[in-house]
Amino acid sequence: MANEARVSISTVSFVLNDKGERMGISAVVIKKVQDVAKRLKYRPNMIATSLRTGKTRSIGLIVENISNPFFSVLAKVIEEEIMKFGYRVFYCSTYNDDERSAELVQSLLQANVDGFIITPTEKLDKSIEQLLEMKVPVVLIDRYFPGLDVSHVVMDNYEGAYSATMFLIKRGRRKIALINNNSGMVQMQLREKGYSDAMKKANLFDEQMILHLDYHSSEEQKIEEMLLFFKNNNSADGVLFLANYMGLAGILAIRKLGLKVPDDLAIISFDDHYSFILHSPSITVVEQPLDEIAKKTVELLMCQMKSDNNVVFEKVLLKGKLVVRESV
Repeated sequence: MANEARVSISTVSFVLNDKGERMGISAVVIKKVQDVAKRLKYRPNMIATSLRTGKTRSIGLIVENISNPFFSVLAKVIEEEIMKFGYRVFYCSTYNDDERSAELVQSLLQANVDGFIITPTEKLDKSIEQLLEMKVPVVLIDRYFPGLDVSHVVMDNYEGAYSATMFLIKRGRRKIALINNNSGMVQMQLREKGYSDAMKKANLFDEQMILHLDYHSSEEQKIEEMLLFFKNNNSADGVLFLANYMGLAGILAIRKLGLKVPDDLAIISFDDHYSFILHSPSITVVEQPLDEIAKKTVELLMCQMKSDNNVVFEKVLLKGKLVVRESV
């Protein structure tokens, strides 16, 4: 291109890296170089660029399951926000598998991504510690590790579950079941504690009304477990599902039992899903502020990427919203 434009290699480099005006190159020469680049169909070699600059202008986004509407909406907003800064996104799904999660972190490190946004699995703390030691920018979303000093953006899960349970109680429900998983992740623990504290405050707590599903079991297995659970707890008049995939499986179990919603059983689920709106009656949900979470996460990551190793870790707690529909 330098030969074609009859300028120096450094002039071409400055123009292609948007430094032409800053380096005092005339508008005529800048246009000449740009025209040559366009005619020769020039595309920058990302690998070569990263070797020279140490940057790939890319980030790794590791989520639980990109096909889940909760994570796909988060990913969409994150990508839209990160593109404003000239970055691209590499998506990965962990399926809540610790070994896969650790492998994904190492693979993206080898790809030389400039930063990470991660919804961590239960035992990913060692990999997060590695990123912190390497001073790689990282922000956690949806969940975090209480003992790890790392930036994260999450919803107030305790308050969301507490408010949802109190709403059911105020609507006259007394035998409220809770459906959780056995992952042990902090956000699930906080949701269960919010439920338990609300039930204890109303003197309604009964440990027998709590079911822990195996996270890795199939939907059919989850439905069977819930069928047995509701048969053994046939006095239940309300249920709080702590994730939307549990709520979807639960609705199928409730339908098989012939129970009417909300007459026989009032339902609230965490995390909205298009099926909850289409279902008749429509399902009341604890909705997370996904746009706000995504935008704040990108903001924190970009602050780290622009800093000179003087990173201030921020722990952001956002409030959810109870969206009342026909199931209560």
